[in-house]
Amino acid sequence: MNNKLVIITALLIFWQFFGVVCSRCDAGSIWAKRDKNTKRIYADDKARAIGDILTIIISETSNIKNEIERELKNESSRSITFNPETELSDAPFSWLPKIPGVTESFTAAASKSLDGESDYEDKRTYTDRMTVVVQDIHPNGNLVVLGTRHRDVVGDKVTIQVSGIVRPRDIAFDNTIRSDQVADFKIVTINKGVTPNYTKPGWLATIFDALWPF
Repeated sequence: MNNKLVIITALLIFWQFFGVVCSRCDAGSIWAKRDKNTKRIYADDKARAIGDILTIIISETSNIKNEIERELKNESSRSITFNPETELSDAPFSWLPKIPGVTESFTAAASKSLDGESDYEDKRTYTDRMTVVVQDIHPNGNLVVLGTRHRDVVGDKVTIQVSGIVRPRDIAFDNTIRSDQVADFKIVTINKGVTPNYTKPGWLATIFDALWPF
């Protein structure tokens, strides 16, 4: 009887110890979940080779403001005085003979001015997530990435293309990188379908804008 009691007590103690250890084993890790296809044990699953994918978090904001103010002014004047006795007294007209019946002086003045002002302001914000593929690797280890996304919703076609150069150490542990950390970052958006018909002027308005001189 005593032996059974000792065995039961030992089993209870072992069970409690095993439960505490397992609860601690479920704690999270500072490393990303390991991929069984990689040989690196203590490393995050980041893009490193040609063909690997990488997610770019796009957050671009542009604020352009251009103000131009221009003022031009030109004034000129000329005065000619006659000598009523003989001739014109002011050079280079002194050699001319006397002109009877003409007033003693001529005065001419001219002026012109131009005032111009133009203001231009453009604010744009673009936020998105884009997955790209490593296309090439530079000798220094930087990654050349390129990604294209096509969307076709009820005839409204949108093509987005993103490219740039990524430094591997800037890639986060979850295999993402911010767009402001991508060198030579380029994003091109092409819209085809219904939307451009409402966001662009018609062909007649385009001709008038080209011919209108003011």
